[in-house]
Amino acid sequence: MLQNRVGRLGRAGLLITLLIPAARLDAAQPEPPLTLSETAPEHYTVQPGDTVWDIASLFLREPWRWQELWAGNEHLDDAHAIESGDELSVVWDEGRPTLKATERGDVTLSPSLRRGPLHAAIPAIPQAQIAPFLRQHRVIESAALAQIPYVVATDADRLLSSVGDTLYSRDIGVSTGSYHLVRQEATLIDPLTEEDLGIFMTDIGRASVNSLLSSEGLSALVVTQARQEIRLGDRLLGVEEVMAQAAYHPQAPAVMIENALIIGAASGMAQIGALDIVVINRGARESVHEGDVLMIQQRPPPAEDSLTAQSVVLPDRRAGVLMVFAVFDRASFGLVLEASRPLAVGDALRSP
Repeated sequence: MLQNRVGRLGRAGLLITLLIPAARLDAAQPEPPLTLSETAPEHYTVQPGDTVWDIASLFLREPWRWQELWAGNEHLDDAHAIESGDELSVVWDEGRPTLKATERGDVTLSPSLRRGPLHAAIPAIPQAQIAPFLRQHRVIESAALAQIPYVVATDADRLLSSVGDTLYSRDIGVSTGSYHLVRQEATLIDPLTEEDLGIFMTDIGRASVNSLLSSEGLSALVVTQARQEIRLGDRLLGVEEVMAQAAYHPQAPAVMIENALIIGAASGMAQIGALDIVVINRGARESVHEGDVLMIQQRPPPAEDSLTAQSVVLPDRRAGVLMVFAVFDRASFGLVLEASRPLAVGDALRSP
């Protein structure tokens, strides 16, 4: 649906820190017991490039509940303390699994300072991993589009402009200042209700005002950066940096998220995989928050009962996990953390 090309976030160095999941508003549904994965190993040595999400997925069925695995360890109270080379194992305390970590070569655990340098510890996800996407992509309300200035004309009647060229726009209203040049890529439509969820915009460059308003109400701007050639009709937004969080904290949503779907893929590809960025049809209006983890569900095709020849509807199957990292009013961006099978636009999402 979305045709702009977006580079994948590199796996190396990608790390997500985890907190105890937020309590659900429905107190009548307590959190189920922590459950280990069927394939959880007895021991695991942390490898260079491992992430907290990788390790959580290795040990737990519900990796967003990682911090609970640490809760009973009196020696280590922070997942950040894990380093490459540490050996991890699970011990049981009154029926609850607890993670135990020892540094390679150590015989006992003690709450002493670690020997390794600070940079050896597994870090939080750096802003540099996700900030470029947030700087170059956003969702704006469709009703607001008519109020945003746009490129009316260009110097020498060019249809396409680049760095150093002059643009003209109305309604700038200032004699100095810098603007984002953005392009409308797609209108986001909820496939369930056909509601307009907003407009997906791509940042294509920057321009600076270099003249006072003319008698016709036009301002002249010079293109200072261009990721793509500038066209007539491209919009101008005031410059404000969109900052990524210092760290994202995957958690179960505080409320039940219903009727959520993947409605677009930033890569423009038909098949979606791990570390791809997607757009979903739920946002702040539905109490979605940054860090919320959603299960990706797929409905298999109906099966035929071999005895009755009747069609049998099979239950949805888990196909992956994504984490929301940017929330707008009625839509959000999510990062696919796991994909056990090829994903696609239209796949359902639900609270874990």
